[in-house]
Amino acid sequence: MAISAFLTDASVCIGCKACEVACKEWNHIPDDGFEWSGQSYDNTHALGAATWRHVLFLEEKQPMGPQLAGIEEPFRWQFLSDVCKHCENAGCLEACPTGAIVRTEVGSVYVQPDVCNGCGYCVVSCPFGVVDKSHEVGTAFKCTFCYDRQRDGLLPACAKACPTQSIRFGELRELQREAQVRVKELQDRGYNDAQVYDPTESSVGGTHAIFVILGQPEAYNFPPAPEVPTIHMKSAWSAALVSALVVVLVVCLAFAL
Repeated sequence: MAISAFLTDASVCIGCKACEVACKEWNHIPDDGFEWSGQSYDNTHALGAATWRHVLFLEEKQPMGPQLAGIEEPFRWQFLSDVCKHCENAGCLEACPTGAIVRTEVGSVYVQPDVCNGCGYCVVSCPFGVVDKSHEVGTAFKCTFCYDRQRDGLLPACAKACPTQSIRFGELRELQREAQVRVKELQDRGYNDAQVYDPTESSVGGTHAIFVILGQPEAYNFPPAPEVPTIHMKSAWSAALVSALVVVLVVCLAFAL
């Protein structure tokens, strides 16, 4: 099977949340309680154990795009459907002690619920804060990339339900090219802050969920330079070794004196 990916385009998302509903219906995920968060009209807060697709409502104090003569735009209103990034170098996969998290043949990062022991190491190792532990079930959950649908030749439920094709699904390299084309198109139309979010230069090595956004990544709760926690292991072990050598040296000097 081809290496798959999502391409999510914030510039055409209308905030309908059809992707959220489709994800919950297909995966039999319970509702989120419909409690208003106070963050605009969003009632699902963020990605979590019971929210594998989350539509962010973003209000910014700047114009939407190119200024039209005689028309003032005091702010812009954006939507973006967020999801697990299925990192090329996944911190959750590296941290899992039981082998519950695996890389599938389509490139996704999949949590096997019958193997997960609920230790939570994956939760703290995700650089995007995506993986979450369900307190009711006791194990970790996140987007499955609709792996069961892909095996049957079907599109993921969220991409199938999106009415504006804000969420597109296909082969990774092809979608990366299409994302660049889309950004160029937006910039030619005057959206100078359009860009692709796909952190290939960081230790995550790129993602299988690419985003076309307007503005800076931080506004969408995307870290500009996400890092896999294990990159710090070398320096940590080096510091521990140096400390151990110092202790041995002090002990030896104490006995010598």
